[in-house]
Formats: sequence, C-alpha cells, structure tokens
Amino acid sequence: MVLDEPADNDEIFDRDGIQYIIEKNLLETVKPIHLDFVTQHGVGGFIVTSSLSGSSACGGSCSC
Repeated sequence: MVLDEPADNDEIFDRDGIQYIIEKNLLETVKPIHLDFVTQHGVGGFIVTSSLSGSSACGGSCSC
C-alpha cells in the first residue's frame, strides 16, 4: 500500500470521500477485494481481504 497518483492503467474507487487506486491487472487477480480501516485499543490500521486470502501469498487476510 502506498500513496500514489492515478495512472491510465488504474481503476479508481471513491468511498466516503477517499480515493483508492488499484492497477486494473492486479484487480483482476485479487478481486473481490475489500479494504477496511479499523481501530482497536487506540491503534488504527488497514485490513485488506481479497481472493488471495488464505493462500500463501497473504497467509490469511493482509493488513498494513
């Protein structure tokens, strides 16, 4: 996950006024994909769940 500007080969999603960008080729590989921001015990972070969840690529859902 990085901060980035959209490129021609990106798909752009807007949720609650925040833009999320993902490369179209990557989206085809991981869809469906869900991105959530959660806070527990005063600490926040992203939880990414995709079709790769449970595989060796993520070892379950990915988070960062």
